[in-house]
Amino acid sequence: MKFTVEKYRNWVHKSITLLGMSGVGKTYLSTMLRRHQWFHYSGDYRIGTRYLNEPILDQIKQQAMQIPFLRDLLRRDWIHISNNIKIDDLGPVLSFIGKLGNPEQDGLPIAEFKRRQALYRRCEINAMRDVPEFIKKAKEIYGYQHFVNDVGGSLCELESPSVIELLAKHTLILYIQVTSDTEEDKLIQRAQSDPKPLYYRPEFLDAHLTLYLKEMGFRFAAEMDPDAFTSWIFPYLFKSRIPRYESIAKPYGYTVTSQEVAAVRNEAAFNTLIETAISRHNSELSA
Repeated sequence: MKFTVEKYRNWVHKSITLLGMSGVGKTYLSTMLRRHQWFHYSGDYRIGTRYLNEPILDQIKQQAMQIPFLRDLLRRDWIHISNNIKIDDLGPVLSFIGKLGNPEQDGLPIAEFKRRQALYRRCEINAMRDVPEFIKKAKEIYGYQHFVNDVGGSLCELESPSVIELLAKHTLILYIQVTSDTEEDKLIQRAQSDPKPLYYRPEFLDAHLTLYLKEMGFRFAAEMDPDAFTSWIFPYLFKSRIPRYESIAKPYGYTVTSQEVAAVRNEAAFNTLIETAISRHNSELSA
């Protein structure tokens, strides 16, 4: 959606998609807005509770079946395993995605890793296609006036233009940009100090896996320390995503900085920030 400042102010049921790397403030804004009665739609929460729920449970059951005591209980239907994902704790989703590397260090073989990557991509696309329906549910069922879509950092990697067009049709896309080297270094260091499972485009993964194996003198991915590889690849991933975010924001949305987001403390300040982004964007177009 495209706006003037006046049109945004008069938008009765606001719907915003927050775009950017993990750590730039998307969930911070979403959590803050939730306290102001915005419906918080988390893409990863939807993935975990709807589209990956069964694969996650299958993974847990597969591990449980290796323990004789639990195997007997499961086969007799005497116990029930459920997936307890929380909007602020997406551990089961991350656990399912996993990390590539040595199985003895909890890494995944490359074929299984790529299978899960492809499955996650399909699930994220489906979760984003659910956004229009949840905008309607938020208003008509739950009684929320406004809606915020907290998307994963990998949205720019999906290579599904129809998903971006759908989000642009139903929401205002707000890209949170990292503009300083200091902030960029901080995000990279944070990710490297506690490496989390990530989604990679297949071409990106293949190219950087080849580079890493060559640099480390490994012949196979199964020789890699999963955390070491995930930490090593993150700066490359960070850099590769920036032009992808910008290619979405320029034609479809508006841009703010992570520093501007950090200064937002309430709903009024958030709306003022969006108005600033709209005004800035429209001024650049008319210049």
